[in-house]
Amino acid sequence: MSWVLGVDSGGSGVRCALGAVGPGGVVTVVSSAESAEPVRTGPSGIDPEEFAARLLPAARALLAEAGAEGLSAVAVGATGMATLGDGLRAALPGALERSLGVRRLALAADAVTAYAGALGQRPGAVVAAGTGMIALGMTPEGWRRADGWGHLLGDCGSGAWIGRAGLEAALRSYDGRGGGSAALLSAVETVFGPAGELPGLLYPRSDRPAVLASFAPEVARRAAGDPVARSILAQAAEHIADAAAAVCPPSGECEVALTGGLFKLGEPLLGPVRAELSARLPHATTVAAATDPLGGALFVAAGLATGSLRLPSDPRLLNVSTEQDR
Repeated sequence: MSWVLGVDSGGSGVRCALGAVGPGGVVTVVSSAESAEPVRTGPSGIDPEEFAARLLPAARALLAEAGAEGLSAVAVGATGMATLGDGLRAALPGALERSLGVRRLALAADAVTAYAGALGQRPGAVVAAGTGMIALGMTPEGWRRADGWGHLLGDCGSGAWIGRAGLEAALRSYDGRGGGSAALLSAVETVFGPAGELPGLLYPRSDRPAVLASFAPEVARRAAGDPVARSILAQAAEHIADAAAAVCPPSGECEVALTGGLFKLGEPLLGPVRAELSARLPHATTVAAATDPLGGALFVAAGLATGSLRLPSDPRLLNVSTEQDR
């Protein structure tokens, strides 16, 4: 039996899944674990010590539960890997080899594991949206990405973006300024307490993106009866379509998949997104994602274990190391 581990690390926490690789490289999930806290970032980016401290005990527990002796391959998909992953790329391969004997490892941006989960190894485009948002396209020349720049510089249309816009509209109503929403102000007071205390609750938090994104469902719930909430989701749909258009070929057939927890907001967001994609990319076909980013990480790990991985290598988006590299 060949065992592989997939890891999905994002703004909402870290998830791991142990899979058994069967005939044809098909992976069956055996067990999984998760922690709700996101991994910290520091001066060197994603904190490799904290990441290893979360991952290694979870991996050992999953292996023990399954009665498995070792791992053939591990694939990690992490938010911020492209721009904040230098420390992780330097430290994690050695830590996994010393602790678990892992000699085949893929360190990927979460957009790559989202792509693999959605489309496998077919060319196309994927919009991965949760706390953050990134679009990734695969062409014969390699990867093409748009956004994914974090909640301060981008992630336009993401859960954090929608939540922040909703909170701003609530505070506009609290102040009596134009563009405010009494419905969203009521939601803020229900979820967070007095609106005037919101900055003190939010600004000191190290997990601000996740806290912002936690308000996105409140915006979606009020979209039917509140024009401000509805406008926020319409703007989010425009941003999502902008990112998809940036990575999708301008002509010819192109599959576009939507994946990530943000789209669980349902029709209040999906309706405007479909309309924007149809207008911006009439030559593209929107398809359902085959599985989620964690499933994509398992797909990548299985491909690495069986030698069938054909996704384009990239120093920052998809870095693969094997025993031959050491």
